[in-house]
Amino acid sequence: MSRAKRSCPKAAPLLTAASSCPDLRSATTIFSDGRRQITAIHVPGDFADLHSLLLRKMDGGVTALTSCRVASVAHKDLREVTRSFPFLTRALWLTTLIDGAVHRIWMTSLGRMDAREPLAHFLCELPDRLASIGMVKDDSFELPLTQADLSDAFGLSTVHVNRTLLELRSSGLISSSGKTLTIRDRQALQRIAQYNPDYLRIDQKLERD
Repeated sequence: MSRAKRSCPKAAPLLTAASSCPDLRSATTIFSDGRRQITAIHVPGDFADLHSLLLRKMDGGVTALTSCRVASVAHKDLREVTRSFPFLTRALWLTTLIDGAVHRIWMTSLGRMDAREPLAHFLCELPDRLASIGMVKDDSFELPLTQADLSDAFGLSTVHVNRTLLELRSSGLISSSGKTLTIRDRQALQRIAQYNPDYLRIDQKLERD
């Protein structure tokens, strides 16, 4: 399976709305007046919006929130995988199911939680996802997102994001130094967020044929 790799700077558009789907689908939606809604945040190793394999047109875009290196896989290669490798097909299918579960949780948090809870939930979810790829040490991880990024993800003003993060720090739940964030009281943070990581299926195992 061939993969085209390239390095991308922060804020680079990786894919734009209404383009033909090569390998990625929407992570952001840009409104006509310039407002942005972040609909997904992908971490290293994620296969971003794999379900674009079955779509013909994009309805959103994908943007680099930090400098990154990306690899794209041609749809013809993915179709060959689904024809010839049942185990890999199930693995790819599981990826789309987990993406859907994360979207449902995000939608629930935006619709039914107060301003503090979605941010707390994200600060529980992100280290669990990063820990699965070895990017968490002693409950600390890199959080290179800006308050504007968090604002666009959770429908809050940057002032409200700043106030909420200050509240979580002053309560002793988190601390930060530069771009490094540390979870100080994970159980308390999980209680605020009503967080249950089962939807991430981190320990999910697939049986081989």
